[in-house]
Amino acid sequence: MTDDSSCSTPPTPRTGPLAGVRVLDLTSVIMGPFATQILAQLGAEVIKVETPDGDNMRHVGPMRHPGMGHIFLHANVGKHSIALNLKHPEGREAALRLAEGCDVLISNVRPQALARLGLDYDAVQARNPRIIHVSCCGFDQDGPDAARPAYDDLIQGATGIPWLMQQYGAPEPSYAPTTLSDRVTGLHAVYAVTAALYAREKTGQGQAIVVPMFEAMAQFVLGDHMAGLTFDPPQGEPGYARLLTAHRKPYATADGMLCVLIYNDKHWRSFFAAIGETEGLARDPRFATHSARAAHIDAVYAEVARILRSRTTAEWQTLLDAADVPHMPMNSPADLLTNPQLRATGFLHDTLHPTEGPMHAMAHPTRWSATPPAHDLPPAPQLGQHTRALLAQAGYTPAQIDALLAQGACRTSHGEPA
Repeated sequence: MTDDSSCSTPPTPRTGPLAGVRVLDLTSVIMGPFATQILAQLGAEVIKVETPDGDNMRHVGPMRHPGMGHIFLHANVGKHSIALNLKHPEGREAALRLAEGCDVLISNVRPQALARLGLDYDAVQARNPRIIHVSCCGFDQDGPDAARPAYDDLIQGATGIPWLMQQYGAPEPSYAPTTLSDRVTGLHAVYAVTAALYAREKTGQGQAIVVPMFEAMAQFVLGDHMAGLTFDPPQGEPGYARLLTAHRKPYATADGMLCVLIYNDKHWRSFFAAIGETEGLARDPRFATHSARAAHIDAVYAEVARILRSRTTAEWQTLLDAADVPHMPMNSPADLLTNPQLRATGFLHDTLHPTEGPMHAMAHPTRWSATPPAHDLPPAPQLGQHTRALLAQAGYTPAQIDALLAQGACRTSHGEPA
């Protein structure tokens, strides 16, 4: 699968709050690309540096054509792809020359490996003193695990997600069925970049930033579940009881399922009035206050489950809407693609990829009054699609680019030497 776009000029920077910012993206798989995808949607020009074999997620199906897997297509919209062999001296030099014209370099290569490549903060800062060098890695570099490899499953396990799943009622420890650690850490990387850009505007100084997965997820988990261990000596066990009860789940109705959260005192009064229980359960001390309900959360949720089975989903939706009690349907991913809210806001929309054909796409989820994120980003690129154009921007002549290709320092989407 080839086209003529490897020789084309990369698309011009988009409008948005980060318009004019250039990001050299040395990330792959999910954590880093998720972060740089958001930066691209916010208006940054993102130059995705890939190995000659491409980002691993290019090769994870389903896909219509080799090298254009579904996760890659969603996580790399709006980016320019340059394929460099960073282990080749000339490939490394090309990356450094690109970094000279960038505001941010972000990677999820282990810091030790990045240093061996000669692309650590000191090396890049010597070429660009204003660079913001962001290293997304497994662990904070001041700890004993600094050099350990890290993946989403491993970090989920190390921060207690499987333990929590079993406490919740799973038959055995299990991971959350989403790349939770990758995406939580990616969001930390986004605010690290934007805050560092703001600091540079104030001070004129670039800096090195480490964004570690383990610490990011430990904060995420312990914020809910440190519980009694917050205190020394402990004032109880770990775990937020409301989140861990096996009864915290969508409720079965007479003909389906419904997600309902009767949370504060007003909700409970309205709910009891709606079902005609103002003299019964409404006077039960277990339901009287937030603290009482928390102390008896299993019994409270079990009672709601019993009640919800008495009416159909549609009947409950009508009744709960009238009572202003929070509820939502239990959707599948397929349901989300036709969800009226997501379609009306434009978050989900249909697009036509030049090589992959019709696709469902996602916009940035925030809305801005003055500098809105771009909604017309070009599609995820082919491997090396912009190699020639980006090297030319960095000052390489056509003959020099041909020499780099012949040496194996880079490649283009035409399948030229890798």
